[in-house]
Amino acid sequence: MLYSETAAKCSINWTIDGSVAKGTASTKRLIKLTLRAFNGESDSLIAKVKWNNVNQLKERIRKSFEAINKLAENNAISISHEYYNLKLKELILEYEYQAKKQQEKEEMRAIQEELREEEKARREFEKVQREAEKEESLYRKALEKVQKELGLADTETQFKLQEQISLLEAELEEARLRKERALSMAQQTKRGHVYIISNIGSFGEDVYKIGMTRRLEPLDRVRELGDASVPFKFDVHALIYSDEARTLEYELHKAFSEKKVNMLNYRREFFKVTLEEIEAKIKELGFKAEFSTSPEAMEYRETQLILDKIRNGEALPTLAELVEEEFPSEI
Repeated sequence: MLYSETAAKCSINWTIDGSVAKGTASTKRLIKLTLRAFNGESDSLIAKVKWNNVNQLKERIRKSFEAINKLAENNAISISHEYYNLKLKELILEYEYQAKKQQEKEEMRAIQEELREEEKARREFEKVQREAEKEESLYRKALEKVQKELGLADTETQFKLQEQISLLEAELEEARLRKERALSMAQQTKRGHVYIISNIGSFGEDVYKIGMTRRLEPLDRVRELGDASVPFKFDVHALIYSDEARTLEYELHKAFSEKKVNMLNYRREFFKVTLEEIEAKIKELGFKAEFSTSPEAMEYRETQLILDKIRNGEALPTLAELVEEEFPSEI
């Protein structure tokens, strides 16, 4: 539109000193200055667009368009709406590019988090295996020692040693099972726990995170999720152990895909859904789970009580009073 000179127009054929040519030349200069002002402001705003500020910048381009046209009114010059709309399209294209970059960044962050989680699980499995192997070796040696003593002992002592052997055999079997479980968990990448957790203080009612962890201690993962990124701890509503944990997680995500809190990033595992819907879907898929329906949300609820006291002008307890309440000096 710039090359065809249709981006802006003048509704009057001006003359200067009776000269149409001078008037036309002056009009072209003024149109050029008007467009330069609008392009300068809008291009500067487009350069600032990010995934989270497009609406504010769209409004600022509109105000710039109206303000510059208002200033050019005295010369009967106006920027066309078609050219204005092209600038908005340019803004949207840049926004989509920035949003895509942000999405890729979020996905990469999620992939890296998943890799870190897998690495933690691997180290945990190896640690449990090492400890179980060490215990197995100790119990085996102790068992061999007691069995040797058994052949040399009298009847009364044999009875006591037999009890000791039974105990050591049970401990040995338990260590062996722990080692086998850790090895099995390490080898079976689909095996693990699916967790259903909420955080009403951070996300409100009926928002649940549905995720999966291969950690031997799944609550360690839940604690990590609530350590730094949110102001309150997560409440656990269900932990489902399964050989097909990844399948269960995938099916739940698919079932509630239209209720995702973040529709752009599929790796964000938060859903605006009721706990009853989640429980029903898990049963429909053939999995069993015990659900805790009421979130404890202790820190959030206590925070609300403190805020209520502040709003009502009540005095808050001192640090010393809180310590005394938690650890009374007299019982």
